[in-house]
Amino acid sequence: MKSSWFALILAVLSTELLTSHCSTVKSPRFRGRVQQERKNIRPNIILVLTDDQDVELGSLQVMNKTRRIMENGGASFINAFVTTPMCCPSRSSMLTGKYVHNHNIYTNNENCSSPSWQATHEPRTFAVYLNNTGYRTAFFGKYLNEYNGSYIPPGWREWVGLVKNSRFYNYTISRNGNKEKHGFDYAKDYFTDLITNESINYFRMSKRIYPHRPIMMVISHAAPHGPEDSAPQFSELYPNASQHITPSYNYAPNMDKHWIMQYTGPMLPIHMEFTNILQRKRLQTLMSVDDSMERLYQMLAEMGELENTYIIYTADHGYHIGQFGLVKGKSMPYDFDIRVPFFIRGPSVEPGSVVPQIVLNIDLAPTVLDIAGLDTPPDMDGKSVLKLLDLERPGNSKFLRKKEEPNKNTQQSNQLPKYERVKELCQQARYQTACEQPGQKWQCTEDASGKLRIHKCKVSSDILAIRKRTRSIHSRGYNGKDKDCNCGDTDYRNSRTQRKNQRQFLRNPNAQKYKPRFVHTRQTRSLSVEFEGEIYDINLEEEELQVLKTKSITKRHNAENKEEAEETDGAPGDAMIADGSDAIGQPDSVRVTHKCFILPNDTIHCERELYQSARAWKDHKAYIDKEIEALQDKIKNLREVRGHLKRRKPDECDCSKQSYYNKEKGVKTQEKLKSHLHPFKEAAQEVDGKLQLFKENRRRKKERKGKKRQKKGDECSLPGLTCFTHDNNHWQTAPFWNLGSFCACTSSNNNTYWCLRTVNDTHNFLFCEFATGFLEYFDMNTDPYQLTNTVHTVERGILNQLHIQLMELRSCQGYKQCNPRPKGLETGNKDGGSYDPHRGQLWDGWEG
Repeated sequence: MKSSWFALILAVLSTELLTSHCSTVKSPRFRGRVQQERKNIRPNIILVLTDDQDVELGSLQVMNKTRRIMENGGASFINAFVTTPMCCPSRSSMLTGKYVHNHNIYTNNENCSSPSWQATHEPRTFAVYLNNTGYRTAFFGKYLNEYNGSYIPPGWREWVGLVKNSRFYNYTISRNGNKEKHGFDYAKDYFTDLITNESINYFRMSKRIYPHRPIMMVISHAAPHGPEDSAPQFSELYPNASQHITPSYNYAPNMDKHWIMQYTGPMLPIHMEFTNILQRKRLQTLMSVDDSMERLYQMLAEMGELENTYIIYTADHGYHIGQFGLVKGKSMPYDFDIRVPFFIRGPSVEPGSVVPQIVLNIDLAPTVLDIAGLDTPPDMDGKSVLKLLDLERPGNSKFLRKKEEPNKNTQQSNQLPKYERVKELCQQARYQTACEQPGQKWQCTEDASGKLRIHKCKVSSDILAIRKRTRSIHSRGYNGKDKDCNCGDTDYRNSRTQRKNQRQFLRNPNAQKYKPRFVHTRQTRSLSVEFEGEIYDINLEEEELQVLKTKSITKRHNAENKEEAEETDGAPGDAMIADGSDAIGQPDSVRVTHKCFILPNDTIHCERELYQSARAWKDHKAYIDKEIEALQDKIKNLREVRGHLKRRKPDECDCSKQSYYNKEKGVKTQEKLKSHLHPFKEAAQEVDGKLQLFKENRRRKKERKGKKRQKKGDECSLPGLTCFTHDNNHWQTAPFWNLGSFCACTSSNNNTYWCLRTVNDTHNFLFCEFATGFLEYFDMNTDPYQLTNTVHTVERGILNQLHIQLMELRSCQGYKQCNPRPKGLETGNKDGGSYDPHRGQLWDGWEG
């Protein structure tokens, strides 16, 4: 299935839920951690991860063994969410404890397991920290969608990683760096059983060889992800599976939701039959995971390690099957895609306890570190959930992000006010600079009343006037000395103690006399350069007076701290010649500035002062920047003149042609019309012409693609949509699909959104802002399945406040920043604000 580029940010704020909101929860069970003595040996950690497992569609209802082990024997986190409902971004967040805007993995394709990920973020996963502190780390199963098996990620002592995406048969694994292919034999190749056997054998072997070394294992299952091939013993189970038929099933179209929901109509009968079989096959694949959990539990009990082992069970994101007419998929901001199972059992965790606070997948890495006795690194955005097992705490603040290009042609009815959108745009760096930047089309300015406005950049002749009338929105806060460590300002005065010490130092007769340093107010007299391993002194004082006279250059020898000076008379050896052409050694040398040269060997050498004095370096760099700006302006003007000359190129005379007179007359008429145009309108006509040409080329390209699809019989690919086809050959195991092929579209290219998810004692809502400006608001207390968008019922002031919270969270870094407290909101008040003392100091909201 073709993957499209999605973008998402979900902010989650919560406080504790009231007991009346959770009828199955009793207050004594909220205390999830029993105070017991821990063993001297650090605990083992086992993370069990499933792929695409939902909560809302009832996938856990059939996993009786897992529920008995994890739900009855540990703590259940009933409000667990993922920050990005897509495989690779979510898994990257689990490994690093960061939101997607901090690890830059936005989709399942671009940057997933890329060189930048491997160099920047992979060395900072929780496995690296645990491996460095003595844990025996091991990974078994699916890693990242684009992992190619060519290397072993850092931090893992034992590595059995699936190459590419989820498969149950006919796959390749990387076993400690060596690729190993598997076929279609269930006994040897079924992926769920394979990684279960490998993990159990590794645990037994490690405890036999290193009985006192703790183990951290990750068992990452492919189930229930497609192609949903179950084990043969489960292929006849659940013929009437219907857990996926929720109130939102086939609830379409939804004209009050974003574009793809408006476009998606009710499913056809073939689609509905497909969803029934898909739900059945997904449940069948989870049966093997259920058996795997039982085998893992029995192994720990037999070895006596059960009481010293933490087991964590969760999924990378949820799933939808027919909800809102979407046949299958993920990536939506609704609960069926972002809510996941989350259980913890281990030492001091009270069996059967329920934790109502919100937890996210970015909390997983800090939790693993906390279990191992390590502090959370400051760059991780999540926090350990073990503290939620100690005492009843209010909830936490979270949000998530994905990114995608918005569709500018999409018209929406409920948008943010114009001034809010302008303020948001003006916070982008590309609109904050002056119009001198090459290719810049828009600039943010402030008018006399202080309002932000966006102006279109004019031609270079008007830039100076614009600068005088307006000022950049960040100009008043800029200070060129903010990043300069040189504190020698003219208005600076030493303190009284410093002046007293200075006088005592100067009065000391034994103190060394210092001569004041000569301040350069003119061009440098000499230059020291290094060429071919030797250092030469070049006398520049005679350059202007004796341009044609050969200059004297002496070479310094530093052996035994002595300098030997020899006169040069043009002879080869230790002498070099510098003439008036600014050449050093050869006439090919170029003098770029009055202090820097480019030597014949393509190396750059400048005066020593630039390498020793920060102020001199800064002044010369500023001089170069000004020169570059001036040259860029000149190049821009020259290009405009060149374009003007191309447009006004005269035709060559050819009187032999009969149509010459008429052609010349037409040209003169066009030139006469152009001569009456304002220069700006003339340039606008040129831009419009290029835009029309671009649109025409794009239209022809779409026509060619459409004709190509018709020839191939592929009518499923639609512009701006992510679609898939399903046929009789998709599933290789029973139950099979024999109703023929069909097409279904699951998402759109403008599905870019940022959401605020709030759960507290009075409110339970979801607020989303889409990149197109569309807004959605759902009150889950009255509408638990998010059927109706009620954004029009929310006061404008509250919407603006929620928007400010999202703007703060979209650029947060580290758990201290990513837990903001909205200004003016108290704990659990009407506006949905929340505060989490467990997560420390929170931000104040922006004033704006």
